[in-house]
Amino acid sequence: MRKTNAILGPVIFALFLLHIIIGSLQLTGLLPGGNAVMQVFSWLLIGAVGVHTLIGIKLTADTLRAIKRSGAGYFRENKLFWIRRISGFAVMLLIAAHTLLFIGHGSGGAFRLNLFDLPQLIMSVLLVLSLLLHIVTNIRPLMIAFGVRGAKDLIADTAVIFSVLLLAAGAAFVVYFVRWIA
Repeated sequence: MRKTNAILGPVIFALFLLHIIIGSLQLTGLLPGGNAVMQVFSWLLIGAVGVHTLIGIKLTADTLRAIKRSGAGYFRENKLFWIRRISGFAVMLLIAAHTLLFIGHGSGGAFRLNLFDLPQLIMSVLLVLSLLLHIVTNIRPLMIAFGVRGAKDLIADTAVIFSVLLLAAGAAFVVYFVRWIA
């Protein structure tokens, strides 16, 4: 199960990078919205994230059972573990809210935004921040799962690149919000 989750990590990461880049270009008006290809990639991303979430829930339940059995939770010593789990749960809820923004269909069956006001902007920025926290705290365990040792520079470079892309996504949400209210 952990190996499946480790393989899902890079798949989700690649699909998400594609989603960030295309979505940001659409939100800023540089690409037309309602792209059917984007919809397919989005559903693939949701499916992969769904499987990743189910595995995470199972592994967390196993951990909670072990804590109950042993009587020692060591919460302070395992803060990073719980940050990963809690941020993953936040991401799951915010992805569900993000998906609900696209309820209405546009032309050709492609999903389009129906409304984008201040609550949607706040939710979208929170999604970006929770994703940043979740991914940055999980890069090291992912590298370990793939047997990459001494990858401090690779981890830092990945975190910087991803942070810049998430900053661009957050900025695209703000640009879209400003365009929406104007």
